[in-house]
Amino acid sequence: MSNQQTLDRIKQDIESNDVVLFMKGTPNFPQCGFSGQVAKILGHLEVPYKGVNVLEDMEVREGIKAFSNWPTIPQLYIKGEFIGGCDIVREMFQSGELVSAFKTAGVPVKDAAQA
Repeated sequence: MSNQQTLDRIKQDIESNDVVLFMKGTPNFPQCGFSGQVAKILGHLEVPYKGVNVLEDMEVREGIKAFSNWPTIPQLYIKGEFIGGCDIVREMFQSGELVSAFKTAGVPVKDAAQA
């Protein structure tokens, strides 16, 4: 697969899903602590999302870094917008910004105050 095909596939995933998490492993079986933390936050908020296991495809693993111009994985996207990696997602969750971002984007989310 060419670089452009990989980037097109990444773009397609991001555009066709409200929430996408590029991660190491799967939502049910994360393969790194950082991916696990973000998956746990999304699960806690009961946000429906697509997990993309970058360990299954080296081109996607490298391609997502080029796509976002962000060097690390996991990477969270909401309605096509790159949100950030583990530290940013965790800080946004703790401050309540993540729930607001989901609500603003029209993504169903369990309010953290109810969690």
